[in-house]
Amino acid sequence: MQKSKSMRWVLFFGVALTLMLTGGCANRGMVGSDSAGAPQLSNFADDIKDITIPTELEWDRKSSTVIKTESFRGGIFTYKGRAEVMSLKDYMVASMQDNKWRLVGETASKDIMLAFVKPNKTCMMVIAEGVLGKTELKLYVAIDKTGGASGGGATHDAFMQ
Repeated sequence: MQKSKSMRWVLFFGVALTLMLTGGCANRGMVGSDSAGAPQLSNFADDIKDITIPTELEWDRKSSTVIKTESFRGGIFTYKGRAEVMSLKDYMVASMQDNKWRLVGETASKDIMLAFVKPNKTCMMVIAEGVLGKTELKLYVAIDKTGGASGGGATHDAFMQ
């Protein structure tokens, strides 16, 4: 059982690392069509209806990557705008919890990182002060469309150990 939890944790970070490293593939057809990505208009991250984004932030298409396959959906979604870092953190925590996401990890140094889980879904976000007074919100979202049995428990267990 412990090996299974460890493997899930390794797999999760492998997917997250892959998502980060494939950011340069955005111009090679991995990003959805122009009409598929106006999250700032709908106030949702891409077409993921349970992650809301404050209207002060605009989607940065060039710094984002969307991945959709038969069994996986997710990507790296970058938003930038004028928002106070702690206020944005408070908004995102409240919004995620309102949408039934469970906060399973948080770190803070220069940047703030938050980790949330739902059954078959993981969302890690980094909130950072950007240039020229703009704040950056970067979401790393992974959705298992096959309905894996872990229900986010492995990620939660790994953060708690």
